[in-house]
Amino acid sequence: MASAADAPKAEGMTGFLGWIERNGNKLPDPVFLFFYLIIALVIISIISAALGVSALHPTSIDENTGGALKIEAVSLFAADNIQRLWVEMPKTFTHFHPLGYVLVVMLGAGVAERSGFFAAGMAKAVKSAPKALLTPVVALVAMLGNHAADAGYVVLIPLAGILFAAAGRHPLAGIAAAFAGVSGGFSANISPGQLDALLFGITEEAVGASALDPAWTANIAGNWYFISAMTVLFLPIIWYVTDKVIEPKLGVWTGGATAGAAEDGTSPDPTAHDGDLASKGLAHAGIAALAVIALWAVMVFAPGTPLINEAACLNDAGARIADCSIHSELRPFYQSLVAAFFVLFLACGWAYGRATGTINNHRDLVNMMSESMKDMGYYLVLAFAAAHFVAMFGWSNLGLISAVHGAAAIQSTGLPLPIVLGLMVLFAALLNLFVGSASAKWALLAPILVPMLMLLGISPEGATAAYRVGDSATNIITPLMVYFPLILVFAQRWKKDFGLGSLTAMMVPYSIFLLISGTLLIVLWFYLGLPLGPDAPVEYVLPGAGG
Repeated sequence: MASAADAPKAEGMTGFLGWIERNGNKLPDPVFLFFYLIIALVIISIISAALGVSALHPTSIDENTGGALKIEAVSLFAADNIQRLWVEMPKTFTHFHPLGYVLVVMLGAGVAERSGFFAAGMAKAVKSAPKALLTPVVALVAMLGNHAADAGYVVLIPLAGILFAAAGRHPLAGIAAAFAGVSGGFSANISPGQLDALLFGITEEAVGASALDPAWTANIAGNWYFISAMTVLFLPIIWYVTDKVIEPKLGVWTGGATAGAAEDGTSPDPTAHDGDLASKGLAHAGIAALAVIALWAVMVFAPGTPLINEAACLNDAGARIADCSIHSELRPFYQSLVAAFFVLFLACGWAYGRATGTINNHRDLVNMMSESMKDMGYYLVLAFAAAHFVAMFGWSNLGLISAVHGAAAIQSTGLPLPIVLGLMVLFAALLNLFVGSASAKWALLAPILVPMLMLLGISPEGATAAYRVGDSATNIITPLMVYFPLILVFAQRWKKDFGLGSLTAMMVPYSIFLLISGTLLIVLWFYLGLPLGPDAPVEYVLPGAGG
């Protein structure tokens, strides 16, 4: 399998995208970007404290005056904050909410990926597709393949090219459809996964730092309904753009089904293996999945279940509160979903590996889990930097002060809240052209945007949903995207002179259609007031503010 490092040196692009490529490459690594931002934050906090920058807390009352509590900027160079930085450094890092969420899920996902379960599942789904439905099946599997992490890129995208060529269609159209689904539809899926754990962990950290709602906790199913709607919406869009826009421009394919052979003589099919053995493994994995689902169902519906908090809807006399939402009782279940995905991925990967021979004993299983943690090494370093940036924003009070003044500025413009969400989508999409990491961008934006939108009446789940729409749509046109060179390698197997500009031009229509449709979806969603997920309304009322 070729790697991103194997990509041939392409000539630089011109125009706006060329400008993005040149200037984006000048940006430091996201880890150092956070450290530079921390230095800037310290300087700004010193100046703000000296100038007496402040804001009135929207809900807290000053016990001495009886009026709104005044929040003042605090210098990060003050003695107590310097002490806090060094003394609480281990706590600041280990208590960073996304850290535990992501590592737990990836322990299981690493086994599912390394055992071959993810790759075999995607290959089976795509290879079984009727020719007339090849494009939508590829797009759907690509979007669902987001749970498979790297496997979606290194397995499905080259496989899509092979299958399109075998069907007499242009292989580059297959690569484009798969790339659009895996990366352009990065947040779309029919169920939450590790991305939800990552983003909502950062959202929870931002809410906690703002102190606006100490009782708010992350629910990784908080965007479940919305990302499912994204999947339904994006599927026909990718299908239409592939069949009606991209493939006609590529022309008729006459190279045959084997023209994509790698230069080293190996097959370009990354899933070339015993089909019967893979089918056996998938059957075993399916049984394991049903067992995990049954286990969680028992823990929800059985008498005395640990995942239902019946006391949440009982008053002091033990009588049921009439208007109490069932979601209050289900909160332990929602909070258990991180563990549920860990067990699900682990069980499916283990069952598949035992059936196919990729896991022979418990040591193989432990080794796969260890290897998955090795892959998370860079994320740990990034999380260390991001955790301190978010925490120090809270210590300085600048996050809440910025949110209060920002909310007031937006209110003064008279813009409808759905339009505010739409503008946030566009801003995230623009920033994504320069900073590719979804977690780095959200850790940078969330400390201000989440509390600001809460003050405007938009829930943390709504802010997260708007961010992920913008974060996905422009993934497929920025040359700074980490897999961009690898996709170029896959395309050049079929067309040798296919360059970086060609790949970008091919993906621009997808990006435009996905960005416009995603923005309209979040705006319409807010207008209709639909819940974004279970117990996750799009609107928000501050505690003590009424409603």
